[in-house]
Amino acid sequence: MTASARKNLCAAAALLGVLTFWCGLWMAARRYPSEYDWRFITISRLGYADRNPDGYRWAWGGLMLCGLGGLCWTAVLLLDWRRDGTGRRPVGIWALALGYVCMVGCASLPGGFPLLPRGHDFLAVTAFLGVCIGIMQMTFQVTERSLRQRTRSLLLSPRFYAGLLAGLPLSPILIAAVTQAYISHARPDLPWVGLEWRVLGAPVYLSFALWQWITCAVLSVYSVTLCLMTMMP
Repeated sequence: MTASARKNLCAAAALLGVLTFWCGLWMAARRYPSEYDWRFITISRLGYADRNPDGYRWAWGGLMLCGLGGLCWTAVLLLDWRRDGTGRRPVGIWALALGYVCMVGCASLPGGFPLLPRGHDFLAVTAFLGVCIGIMQMTFQVTERSLRQRTRSLLLSPRFYAGLLAGLPLSPILIAAVTQAYISHARPDLPWVGLEWRVLGAPVYLSFALWQWITCAVLSVYSVTLCLMTMMP
């Protein structure tokens, strides 16, 4: 298999992984035992066997295929880095690889680890941090390299625009943190986010679930865009 064909195959696997991730969540939501309103119910509830007995396997299946597709992508990126020998440390690639490995491990054992009760939560958090850090670092690097040739048409340094674009995925995470801090002080009457919020008339923009879904959507768009850009000849 030629290098170009291998790149195309791995890019297709990565893109298909993102698609299966969302398809798995959609199927899991369809099989949720009660009404599922994504604005007020977190993604994690779709993956609990006791809360979603008929659909949790769809959620974990989509998560696993997404992680495997991401590993195919990062493997090609590491091969290209070793071949080019640019001298730059592939921090973003290794962070992505770690995130995808933890994603696969988390999906492989949805019931948790008998000898490590919090091991499942550790893998989930590490997977999120690895993917987030990797996407931000790679976005900065790819954007800066792309804008270097257009310095005459830019008002500011390419690093400024690259940093701005790379930091955008943090915005829904920061908003979620701010809303939770506000709720804990100004609205202690609100329970943890759920369908009860609709009954109480709580604003949807304060919902942690809403910003969790938006974060996943933003990271998915960034992943697809980076995959297409880095797999180009």
